[in-house]
Amino acid sequence: MVTFRPVKTEDLPLLAGWLARPHWREWWGDPETELGYIRDMIEGRDTTQPFIFQIDGADLGYIQVWYIKDQLATDWVKDYPWLRLLPEEAVGVDLSIADPHQLSRGIGSEVLRAFVRKLRSEGYHRILIDPDPANQRAVKAYRKAGFQEMSELLGRTDDSLLMEHVNTEGVS
Repeated sequence: MVTFRPVKTEDLPLLAGWLARPHWREWWGDPETELGYIRDMIEGRDTTQPFIFQIDGADLGYIQVWYIKDQLATDWVKDYPWLRLLPEEAVGVDLSIADPHQLSRGIGSEVLRAFVRKLRSEGYHRILIDPDPANQRAVKAYRKAGFQEMSELLGRTDDSLLMEHVNTEGVS
């Protein structure tokens, strides 16, 4: 059973350890910088909502949801001008599995499907994810979870492959 618990200050040491792992360092930024972003989220300086995802009660990774409209008024637009090309009502999702031995086992797809159901139940209809196109393991997992490339943005988003969830479960 997949569950999501909001990240709390007490979780920062756990996240610092995860962020320092090589399979995280490959796709995330500097661990201290990333931890600072998460601290900003917890303390309300960023509207992004961070969660620890659990399966059967065990902490197995990190997932966050960010709001396109909120990012349009931030410095992120300077580094990622393609944000202006996205629908303002959309939300973005980022995910990482804690343990490298748990990669390529279907966990990411399972967690994403559960998170999408959660977001849809909260009224979000446009759910995006933006992996680095070189991260083929992630791209494959996201496709398996129901995300498809946004063809109108291919080649326009630098080192991000914009993908949108296609609702196949009949949930609006």
